[in-house]
Amino acid sequence: MAEMRIEKDSMGEVQVPANAYYSAQTQRAVENFPVSGWRIPPALIQAMALVKYACGVANDSLGKLKGTGKNPLNERQVEAMLTAAKEIANGKLADQFPIDVFQTGSGTSSNMNVNEVIANRAIEICGGDRFLPEKSIHPNDHVNMGQSTNDTFPTAIHVACAVEIHRQLLPALGELLGQLTDKARDWDQIIKIGRTHLMDATPLRLGQEFGGFARQIELSVTRAQRAMDSVLELPVGGTAVGTGINTHPEFGSRVAQALAKETGISFVEAVNHFEANAQRDGLVECHAQLKTIASTLFNVANNIRWLGSGPRCGFFEVALPERAPGSSIMPGKVNPVMCESLMQVAARVIGNDQTITTCGAAGGNFQLNIMMPVMGQTTLESIQLMANGIRAFVKFCMLGLEPNAAVCESAVEQSLSMSTSLNPLIGYEKAAKLTKEAFASGKTIRQLCVEQRLLPEDQLSQALDPMRMTEPQA
Repeated sequence: MAEMRIEKDSMGEVQVPANAYYSAQTQRAVENFPVSGWRIPPALIQAMALVKYACGVANDSLGKLKGTGKNPLNERQVEAMLTAAKEIANGKLADQFPIDVFQTGSGTSSNMNVNEVIANRAIEICGGDRFLPEKSIHPNDHVNMGQSTNDTFPTAIHVACAVEIHRQLLPALGELLGQLTDKARDWDQIIKIGRTHLMDATPLRLGQEFGGFARQIELSVTRAQRAMDSVLELPVGGTAVGTGINTHPEFGSRVAQALAKETGISFVEAVNHFEANAQRDGLVECHAQLKTIASTLFNVANNIRWLGSGPRCGFFEVALPERAPGSSIMPGKVNPVMCESLMQVAARVIGNDQTITTCGAAGGNFQLNIMMPVMGQTTLESIQLMANGIRAFVKFCMLGLEPNAAVCESAVEQSLSMSTSLNPLIGYEKAAKLTKEAFASGKTIRQLCVEQRLLPEDQLSQALDPMRMTEPQA
């Protein structure tokens, strides 16, 4: 059995693992919520620690930490507290945050987990004994000064989501956009047949098709920026119910300024703290943009999957890189695994949006939303899944994707929709009759036009020029 020590809180004594940096309230939460085994995501823990650092900076600048209140800190202790918060924000002591996602809906357990670890680590930095029952740097009085879980936990969620979008999702989307843009340019002279309703349509250029994909991802970049903008207002400073009880009037704005300085992201204090504490509409809006990006990623990956189908009995207009054997029974079969991976990522994110919507709509009662841990975990999961999925798709699919020009061009002349360009010359009804005859006889539109002498040769050549059909005509 693991060695334990005794810690206590307002409810009494608790046995805690002997060397843990956390204390009684964390241990209670570990025992209360043996639900999923999913811990609060590292990105959120790091954001919470960064918020604690910013709160410490704000309180110090306001003269609160070294003031005349109960148990004032000295300069060394303040610096130790800020150092401990920064260490955790940089990923240290990551194994000290064991609480399940499905915990108290405000995130109080995880807030106190971070407070306890920062306090005990700060005591250690100062050369003190972090195991003593009386804490010279206190998790509530000092680390949590001027704060409530109700304003700092949602603040940390906003910070974590904005940071992850900025550092992970936007760069990944940029990589995908670059690849699609390059292919749109390089493949601009390859003629292929278009498809609507999965049926043959008029010709277009392969570069035009990939240019459409590129524009979808360009719009996704804009949506990711909007997602980040949705969480820039921070609830910090509202404390328990939005009134700002037990905190300085300038506290919220100073914390936001400190966080903006640390992250390079334009965080601001919430316009209205009652809204900011009670509702998570900004997070719902953020994830709605992420869901739209997921829908786009599904569409682009699925279209590329279709274009690469075959190699003999499908379209095979592009050649997908071969990544792995595709069948345990069919020798030599290779599947579009990277497309399928990204499509599954997108499906998960689209499903996650229902969780976020439900938590946002039903979780906000009066002055507090009580479904925040799962909202934070789910949104971060969506961001990280898409960022990782996109990077893998770019590296293992897009970089090696090649056009099959011969296959693209061979289908154009066979298309019955070539008759579309004849509409202005012979009329829709006659062109439709010609199309049905071509299908029944197995001949091309051009062959029938020549046989029936429907148009002069030069006019027919111009009308049935596939390249000319890929642009508007005066």
